[in-house]
This record gives sequence, C-alpha cells and structure tokens, in this order.
Amino acid sequence: MSVTLALVIITSLISYQAFTNPAMKAKLLHRPVEEHRDKEYYRLLTHGFIHADWTHLLINMYVLYMFGEMVERYFVHSMGGMKGRTAYLVMYLATIVAASLYTHFKHKNNPYYAALGASGATSGIMFAFALFDPWSILLLFFIIPCPAIIAAVLYLVYSSWASKNSRDNIGHDAHFWGAVFGFIFTIALNPPFFSQFVDRLVNGMPF
Repeated sequence: MSVTLALVIITSLISYQAFTNPAMKAKLLHRPVEEHRDKEYYRLLTHGFIHADWTHLLINMYVLYMFGEMVERYFVHSMGGMKGRTAYLVMYLATIVAASLYTHFKHKNNPYYAALGASGATSGIMFAFALFDPWSILLLFFIIPCPAIIAAVLYLVYSSWASKNSRDNIGHDAHFWGAVFGFIFTIALNPPFFSQFVDRLVNGMPF
C-alpha cells in the first residue's frame, strides 16, 4: 500500500468519526487561542485529519490521491523506496503544520477563529507535483488546459488576493503557505530536485 493511500484511508476514518462526535472534532480543531493559552500545539497537526463535511473531505482526498500518488512515485524514484516514502510522509505532515503557522500567530487572540481540513497539505502536494513536472497539462475547473507551473502561479496569486478580500470562510492563508512550503521543503529534502526542476522548466525534459 502506498503512503498516499494510507493517508487517504486514515484521514477518511478520522474525519468520519469526527462527523458524529462533536467533542472529538472540537478537540482536534486548529484553534490558535487554545494553542497559545493551553499549549495544545498538537492541534497544528490534528486539524489536517478532520473535515467539515463529506464534500470537504472528498475534494481534499481526491486531490491528495490524484497528485500524491504521482509525487510519492517521484520521491521513491529519486531517493529510493524506504527513504523516498519516509521523506514524502514527512513532507506531508510538516506541510499540515506549516500551512497553519500564519493563522496560528495571526489569530492567537481571536477566540472565534477555528480551522480544519487537509487543504494546506494538499496545496503543498500540488506544488510538489509542479516542481517535478512543471509542463504537465492540468484541467482548471476540469475544463481549461493549463501547464502545472502556470496553474501554480495563478493559484498563489488568487490565494493571496482571496486571503485579503474574500469572506467565503475558506482558509486561503493555509492554501498559500501550504503551497509555498510544500515546494520549498521538497527541495530542502533533496536539493537535486531544484536543478532537475530548472532543467525541466527550461528544456521541457522529463525527470
């Protein structure tokens, strides 16, 4: 079983339990006030394994599975079996935490702020995919063909704009910082990834 599939199964099971257990859901939420006041820093990680509803869960798990399987294969191909899978898992878990650090400090005195979901981490996975295969064609809104690297830039621009202007109750800050961290941390785990990215970007050559 791939690490990606294991993450999908574990996240789905925990999210399902939280759907019917409000106390459990409340204990796992990303709540900056309680993280600061009560030192419940575990919330920075656990919120990535619970979701608001089935739609929220299915979208995140679809993105994780579709892109995560490919990113995991790149890790394994470049770094070897056990090392590659371990590095991939570390990247995913670290991105959940990193994606929430901005709101952790921004809302540390806001008792009404809470967040949940794997969106920050899946944003990091998508950007790791753009690092490995920047010219792969993605379908924006399932319709518009667009190279992964261009879609990535557009995603960052939109997330930055939406974090300042949107009132849609979506964690755009987590999307932005998760994407940035996923890209940079993947390179930090294996610096040759960056030179391969540049070669692929300039010459259109596959890894």
